[in-house]
Amino acid sequence: MSRIDIIEENAEAVIGGEELLERMRAGKKLRVKLGVDPTRPDLTFGHMVVFNKMRQFQDLGHDCILLIGDYTATIGDPSGRNDTRPVLTADEVRANAETYLDQAFQILDEERTLVRYNSEWFGKMSFADCLELARKMTVARMLERDDFSKRFASRTPISIVEFLYPLVQGYDSVMLRADVELGGSDQLFNMLVGRALQKDHGQPEQAVVTMPLLVGLDGTKKMSKSADNFIAFNDAPKEMFGKIMSIGDDTMWDYYKYLLCMDEEVIERHKQDHPMDAKKHLASSLVAQFHSLEEARHEMAQFEKVFSNKDRPDDMPSFMWGDLASTDDLECPLADVMVATKMFPSKKEIRRLIEQGGVRIDDVKVEDPHFRLPKPLGPVVIQAGRRKFFELA
Repeated sequence: MSRIDIIEENAEAVIGGEELLERMRAGKKLRVKLGVDPTRPDLTFGHMVVFNKMRQFQDLGHDCILLIGDYTATIGDPSGRNDTRPVLTADEVRANAETYLDQAFQILDEERTLVRYNSEWFGKMSFADCLELARKMTVARMLERDDFSKRFASRTPISIVEFLYPLVQGYDSVMLRADVELGGSDQLFNMLVGRALQKDHGQPEQAVVTMPLLVGLDGTKKMSKSADNFIAFNDAPKEMFGKIMSIGDDTMWDYYKYLLCMDEEVIERHKQDHPMDAKKHLASSLVAQFHSLEEARHEMAQFEKVFSNKDRPDDMPSFMWGDLASTDDLECPLADVMVATKMFPSKKEIRRLIEQGGVRIDDVKVEDPHFRLPKPLGPVVIQAGRRKFFELA
């Protein structure tokens, strides 16, 4: 496979590919930019799609720049949004950014990655500098963006700050003198602004490589932290394995292609397997990559114990009544007991799960969200959904 074929592999679009090929033929070591805004503490498998592409550039010997958008995160990327993002404080952004690098280097080669922060230049800009940058774009051009045009048509507010975001992201490419910018397909407009700004500054225009958006656990929306349909790099092995096993059979093949980077021939061979076996292989491979082969094997065995043999996991957590309720109480709302385990995101989520028939006590289904659990006389096992079990005594 040629170098340009590797670069184009799995990409949704490559703009400026001919110029890029000329630079590569001339022996230029490319400066490849990938920006991430630390809006939450976790990177997700959605990020992994573009990280895998950057790792390919690293393996080809190019200079790769991981840009931490600590300044742009305070604006909030409007791409794919139908509303305004919540505003983060500088402290929140800083705390999130600190967690990103260890996660990113699970995919990227740390020794071959240059880390930059866009506060390095934006933190020094004056208001006059900002006005000069704003002159580079018109409102009409901004409204060409699909997400902005939809919000404008529906009279959903668009802040002036959001209008500035594509300019800010594009200016990053000017400051880094990027030859290539990587991003999801929803970033195309922003990355093209980078090309325009580079041309305006007399620089060679960057090539733009967009990668497909990975579908999340719901099987419909793109994987994102705001949609809460994501698998995180930092998920525990059990959580990661279980989430992967919950995806739809059709979605699974995109995960094979974009996360494991398997070629079509290998994927076709896996398609001959039973879908459950193919999904177990996918889950084991990804858990092994982020944790270890031993943990992947353990989670496979526990999954088969619960779902194939209809048994309970050996490693479920155990709690005493006094851990989750007052020792003097003879009964306590089940939702309160469950939320006290800290195994669930909220009491609202627990009540929804109970109403949907997803909670069992010693294999007996509970459907009343206000059910009061009696203090057990002996150990009982509470199951929530398909993956979570705990023992209460």
